[in-house]
Amino acid sequence: MVTPPRLVPLLAQFDFARERLLNRLTGPVLDSGNGFEVPVAGLTDEAYLWEPAPGCWSVRRRTSGPGPRATLLTGDRTGDWGRDATPPPHPEPAPFTTIAWRLSHLIEMFELRTDHTAGSRTRTRDDVRVHGDAESAVTAFTAASAAWRAMLTTVSDTDLDTVGYSSYPHGSDPEDVFMDVVWWLNQELLHHGAEIALLRDLHRARVGR
Repeated sequence: MVTPPRLVPLLAQFDFARERLLNRLTGPVLDSGNGFEVPVAGLTDEAYLWEPAPGCWSVRRRTSGPGPRATLLTGDRTGDWGRDATPPPHPEPAPFTTIAWRLSHLIEMFELRTDHTAGSRTRTRDDVRVHGDAESAVTAFTAASAAWRAMLTTVSDTDLDTVGYSSYPHGSDPEDVFMDVVWWLNQELLHHGAEIALLRDLHRARVGR
């Protein structure tokens, strides 16, 4: 199938952001942005779960219950771990979130939006596994983001203009043309990827001291 020309730059942006984030998470090197390779260690469990500020939201063992100002742990309830959450309205100011929380959020968005675009359109947050260790989370993110990317290669130009082509229930997707949804997922990957990268740098600097 021929990729719609207006989708091509969004796919290129997605590929760039995804590769940068995965290299930041796994190493052994990262392109500094100017062609030089910078050594990067793989994400450790300690860094994955590091809470750099009081009252962080993170992923937690279900036996421990939700963290500060959270009222529930979202995710697959058959698993041992969940992610801090609360129904709207959300706390103000917003809790600071860990790498684990942010990576779990990305996994959930890619898994559910892929399903609600080209899958059963039935999966919920209660079907998404939350991971308590860095290796499993990175593996899940790799698979979820790859599935979203593969699905995008099957859409047509007409699909991009279709309102509700994605029926993801936790956003405005049912009211948006699909092109806007694709653009938004890129923004989610870009800004959460940047946040995760900064947290990795802060944790490395803290350990270095």
